[in-house]
Amino acid sequence: MRAKPPVTERVTDLGRPVEGALWMLLTGLCFVAVTGIVRHLGTDLPAAQSAFVRFGWGVVFLLPTLGPMLRAGFPPGTLRLFGWRGLAHTAAVVLWFHAMARIPVAEVTAIGYLNPVLVTLGAALFFGEALAMRRIVAVGVALIGALIVIRPGLREVTDGHFAQLGAACFFAVSYLFAKRLSQQVSAGAIVGILSVTVTVGLLPLAIWVWVPMSLTQLAWLGLVAGFATGGHYAMTRAFRAAPLAVTQPVTFLQLIWATALGALVFGEGVDVFVLLGGAVIIGAISYITWREAMIKRRPVTPAEGETTV
Repeated sequence: MRAKPPVTERVTDLGRPVEGALWMLLTGLCFVAVTGIVRHLGTDLPAAQSAFVRFGWGVVFLLPTLGPMLRAGFPPGTLRLFGWRGLAHTAAVVLWFHAMARIPVAEVTAIGYLNPVLVTLGAALFFGEALAMRRIVAVGVALIGALIVIRPGLREVTDGHFAQLGAACFFAVSYLFAKRLSQQVSAGAIVGILSVTVTVGLLPLAIWVWVPMSLTQLAWLGLVAGFATGGHYAMTRAFRAAPLAVTQPVTFLQLIWATALGALVFGEGVDVFVLLGGAVIIGAISYITWREAMIKRRPVTPAEGETTV
């Protein structure tokens, strides 16, 4: 009788699907809280100023870890990569804050699902990763989902929609830099330095458009930073507990919660096309993730299915 292949450490580490799904549920709740608070703040604060304060809070949260990290130093060439990633992420968060204050919560969430699709294309173009037919089909289906959400020609496409599409592109660029950096430095260093570089990048923009801010608004943006940090922590725990084929479909629930939040709290209508388009996008992402896991037993490049704010 043929002996069973040995169980690898990777399988053991990713063998907790229920735990992974629960962590991803928590991830979605945290990110919906982020979008809800930013939507609540509205357009009273310029997007660059709101983003600067949010990332400034993030630097405050990370201060205990930044000192030892900076003293330890970094491998040659990484500072340049950190700088380019910071610029891309700075553009992304400004566009995201602009979009969040102007279009429904559910639409921002649905369009944001394009991030891993764009990362897949970027990985093929810049890192030489194979773009098999199943990936090409999944990308095409996801783009159809985006068209269902936006519906150009059938309704007005606003600057908020264009801003969120731009944000998705710049977040994808940021993730590609993160992928390259992950081969040279720790995950903690990538997150910590990102907060610093984005805060520095946002500073001149924030000064340029600065308006008086109340303590209440400052506190709300502190909560945004807290929920965003919690969301990324929960997402990391989910990725460690279960394969992406398990955790990725759970992210669709974030669109359901975002729709409910928009309808119940902000009086936004429930758009069936947004739900349908979001389902098409996340379905395409989930399919390609599952196929990669089953056929090649290797992780798909876009390990982050959420908007990083």
